[in-house]
Amino acid sequence: MTAVEPLALDTDPKAYSALHDLLDEPVADAALTDREREIRARTRDLVAREVVPRSAETDRTHGFVHDGVQMLASAGLCGLLFPEHLGGTADTNVAYAVAMEEITAGCAATSLVFMTQMHAAYPILLAGSEEMQRRYIPGLLDGSRYGSLGITEPGAGSDAASLATVATPTAQGWSLSGQKTFITTGDRADVIICFATVDRSAGRDGITAFVVDGSWPGVTRGRPFDKLGMHGSSTAELFFDQVEVPRENLLGEAGGGWSVVLSAVVKSRISAAAQGVGLARAAYARTLAALTRLHGKRLPDEQTFALAQLRGRILQGRLLLHAVARQADADPGISPGQIGIMKQVCTDLGFETAVEATRLLGPYGDLAVLGVERCLRDAKVTQIYDGTNEIQRLLIGRETTRAMAGLS
Repeated sequence: MTAVEPLALDTDPKAYSALHDLLDEPVADAALTDREREIRARTRDLVAREVVPRSAETDRTHGFVHDGVQMLASAGLCGLLFPEHLGGTADTNVAYAVAMEEITAGCAATSLVFMTQMHAAYPILLAGSEEMQRRYIPGLLDGSRYGSLGITEPGAGSDAASLATVATPTAQGWSLSGQKTFITTGDRADVIICFATVDRSAGRDGITAFVVDGSWPGVTRGRPFDKLGMHGSSTAELFFDQVEVPRENLLGEAGGGWSVVLSAVVKSRISAAAQGVGLARAAYARTLAALTRLHGKRLPDEQTFALAQLRGRILQGRLLLHAVARQADADPGISPGQIGIMKQVCTDLGFETAVEATRLLGPYGDLAVLGVERCLRDAKVTQIYDGTNEIQRLLIGRETTRAMAGLS
């Protein structure tokens, strides 16, 4: 066998699972509950059988990861954070994080669509009426409906207070007009959580959240973007032209959307952080498998030392991810700085590990058949979405400054 042939972990689910079982770290596993380890094992097995064998072809053809997401939904994994009466399993943030890591290690694009289902459903759980929850959440959890979270605009990315999409009161509810961009699954979303302003002069106090049905008149979609990575997920623009939204589809209260954003980003940043750890692990595992094929079981010292460094960093990232997710289970009001540290560190880990893995493989690092260059491409966007890592550093710094001011 040569380095230009597919790795066994891509063609043999048993080989994939065996390698990733070998790379589990007992010190991290010790802090997981039996239920969380069970979810990880079940997710890994499903990913090995149903997701990994499709991932390279999906990346090459830019085909949508529908089949993989449906398999995950059928296994009940899309509902980990939701109550049983809505089709969920009421598990912990840690259980969700370990499942996200497993899905990402197998196919990051599948993990992106998977997490977007949760990101669309969670604001409805937070702020929607019981009737609205029953109407929309089960379909997002069972995969029969795709969801999107509509925050980012051409002129308002990480600064959500600058939203230009306007919600105007009508006799029956609201009329939405505006544009959203870089919306995951936006080209096919059946359920859209749209954030708009009812008063641009009010800044954050004008932000309001609505549930919009993708089939309603006035909702149109742009052609999916061509992207560096995450080829199996679609990213598109959404346009709202005087879309009539019934009063009952308001999430919470008018002007109360900012609190929905703040609560929702705790979950979305756990998602991104788990992707970072999963991509780091995927790049490490693929590099280890490829180098072992090239050199045998005893690797050159330079590669052994570099892999040891990566293993330590991945363990650090996983421990941070689990610790912050556990804290979020105990305290829903966990600070933006703590969430920001996790998101920034773990997504930087994913990208930097993929860069180093590519270097270790030398001329082979660029080969699509090994999948490491895909990890590198996929990892880059995790540093950008769900609040850029520059924004995370700003939040962390502000929190530190406030803490220091309290000492004087």
